[in-house]
Amino acid sequence: MKQILQNLGNGETLLADVPCPRRGAGLVLIQTTRSLVSLGTEKMLIDFGKGSLIAKARSQPDKVKQVLQKVKTDGLWTTLDAVKAKLETPIPLGYCNVGKVVESDLGSGYSVGDRIVSNGPHAEMVVVPQNLTAKIPDSVSNDQAAFTVVSSIGLQGVRLIQPTLGERIVVSGLGLIGLLTVQMLRAHGCKVLGIDFDKRKLELARQFGAETVDLSSGQDPVKVAEAWTDGVGVDGVLITASTKSDELIHQAATMCRQRGRIVLVGVIGLNLQRADFYEKELSFQVSCSYGPGRYDPNYEKAGLDYPVGFVRWTEQRNFEAVLGLMAEGKLVVDSLITHRFNFDDALAGYQAVSEKGAMGIVLEYAEDESADSEKRQRVLKVGNTSIGEKTNDPAVAFIGAGGFTTRMLLPLLPGEAIRKTIVSSTGVSAAHAGEKFGFENVSSDSSAAMADPDIDAVFITTPHNSHAAMVCEALDAGKHVFVEKPLALNHGQLEQVTEAMRRHPDQILMVGFNRRFSPHVVEMKKWLLSNAGPKSIVLTINAGAIPGDHWTQDLNVGGGRIIGEGCHFIDLARFLAGSAIVSHQAMPMCGGDGRLGDCVSIQLGFADGSIATIHYLANGSKDFPKERIEVFSGGKVSTCDNFRKSLEIGGKRKLKTSSQDKGHSAELEAFISSVRFGGNWPIPAEELLEVSRVTIEIAENVYESLANHS
Repeated sequence: MKQILQNLGNGETLLADVPCPRRGAGLVLIQTTRSLVSLGTEKMLIDFGKGSLIAKARSQPDKVKQVLQKVKTDGLWTTLDAVKAKLETPIPLGYCNVGKVVESDLGSGYSVGDRIVSNGPHAEMVVVPQNLTAKIPDSVSNDQAAFTVVSSIGLQGVRLIQPTLGERIVVSGLGLIGLLTVQMLRAHGCKVLGIDFDKRKLELARQFGAETVDLSSGQDPVKVAEAWTDGVGVDGVLITASTKSDELIHQAATMCRQRGRIVLVGVIGLNLQRADFYEKELSFQVSCSYGPGRYDPNYEKAGLDYPVGFVRWTEQRNFEAVLGLMAEGKLVVDSLITHRFNFDDALAGYQAVSEKGAMGIVLEYAEDESADSEKRQRVLKVGNTSIGEKTNDPAVAFIGAGGFTTRMLLPLLPGEAIRKTIVSSTGVSAAHAGEKFGFENVSSDSSAAMADPDIDAVFITTPHNSHAAMVCEALDAGKHVFVEKPLALNHGQLEQVTEAMRRHPDQILMVGFNRRFSPHVVEMKKWLLSNAGPKSIVLTINAGAIPGDHWTQDLNVGGGRIIGEGCHFIDLARFLAGSAIVSHQAMPMCGGDGRLGDCVSIQLGFADGSIATIHYLANGSKDFPKERIEVFSGGKVSTCDNFRKSLEIGGKRKLKTSSQDKGHSAELEAFISSVRFGGNWPIPAEELLEVSRVTIEIAENVYESLANHS
């Protein structure tokens, strides 16, 4: 199928061939019939992409600070690679989609062929969470319905300003959202004053029942508003404009009456003047997209709805309300359509984004039933790896094509590995990575890759909660497996993997515990061989804070940070000690910065008498090194800072690398070599299972302690 993508690195807009996305539970697969180009959001992304690196940096000063901080900790070249990979990864454009249901869950309320709206991108086939869809009334056309999502942005602003019958509300900025907002305010029984420079938009606003202020003719909006309200001041101002200037917020405050309301829907400068708000006790609020539920993973991804008695208007209910207004003829959009393009000519449509007077740009999709099978293909052949006769060189598949895969693994994958298939759920990231790294196939179907008899090994880099099941599926399919940490989130999953390993003893399983393969750690291990006695290991991990709503903090998805990342350091301690873990204890910091369970002191005891202390902390300064290893043994101390510099204190040995090396290259070499030639596993099976079991038990102790403390 085809989809519109934007390259933020060079600004190129692409109409790309990508696999049809895979539908999971709680999602709806939709065949698109219409979509609407957003002049605001999409133009902003296009302009950002076309800007120079300096322009990009100036537009995102907070990101620049993060980059500079990463240079300090990880080094210049590592940071540049990360920034380049981020900018080169194409992103989907669009969020105003109309189409027909192809697949949905039983009990979803949808039938195949139902017309629905969603916030899906510009693509022939889209997959969207059910809570981000709404059924289209029969009396609403596809063209009209294409304006539903963008109208909901304006509607959420209207809801926040809480208009009442007869109030006088200003709409500042009469672009697409502004003109839709004018109509919705009129439907509320409000008197509306619209402000803009564009005479055509002002004329449309008047047609919708608003009075207007023509900035191009030099009219003073404050004086007009004063006369319009007989000197009282307006009840509220909805700002739907886009400008870097602070003038609009000052202007809005000046227009308002005592205790007036201001709601920001657009993007403007926000250098607020205290006197503007203090003297009138004005309220100011920023509206968030389509309404309650937006950016809440429980609502959007998990499909958990808010009870209507507590949250009357969610984003989905806002969609439904907009469609209701359209069905009643109270929200008119036909006059807002300025351009219309066939989807195959969509790139020409994006040229129209910059045209003066452009507003509603509608993309029409061919409804050719004979092409449906082609649109729904989940595996696309994009190259030719020419496997030919079977050799020792293994053909590999990657399940997962996110940033870690494309930045850390694929560039380092040994040349002996034949790049057969790469998979991602939407197909977009797989298509980009497949072309960049020379894969034969790109896909959104992991099962097809598992079933491919030509594939010898599978790399699994998906979200943590899928690892155990995919490992079992791959082993049962006769594949060797490399899975990014963690191996499992709980004992049940770990037992399933253990059983699969017993069923397939000839298949190699490796977990991405890369740090034990770092040249710094390997060298440090050699230094320690001179002393056969027990060791005291101290690992200090300045992990940095991750918000509580990040997927890694979700115990059901990411497992929390101890399981998701702390396992690295338990494995590292196990490797340096060279002895089995016989005891463990975890003491979390409770409350405050430790409430999420990611500020923990872990103690390990080993069979040979060695001990290890792992300080995994999320509450430190970014100016402090991110990872530090210290091993006390035989009158010497071996140290490693951020995998860039290692030193034996009390001895004469040291190692310094020009860039950070956490062992990713060496671990990939070890895995591919084992697959090619057999022999010992890169990490012994008993150590993989031991580290995974201990990590799960430590995480259980952490969350039990937090629960008892609360």
